[in-house]
Amino acid sequence: MAVEFIGIDPDTDRDHCPTVWADTEAQEILLQGWKPDAVTQTACESTSPAHGPVPDSEAIIRIPARLIPMIREACDAVERAPVR
Repeated sequence: MAVEFIGIDPDTDRDHCPTVWADTEAQEILLQGWKPDAVTQTACESTSPAHGPVPDSEAIIRIPARLIPMIREACDAVERAPVR
């Protein structure tokens, strides 16, 4: 696994911090964010009825807009990685 740290929320308290990584080997972006409340979870699931509930192996997370530049950087890192 080739995980590259991209960035952490600049407004973080260092204990609860949205974070972005790029796994260049798997060509995936890894995100840490806040779990949604039940109302948000239901709203997300109801906007795509064909999708159904979010499986236990997946999660909806909230990422603040201020991390968009870091997410773009992670996208670039994954796109630059050699295809396996």
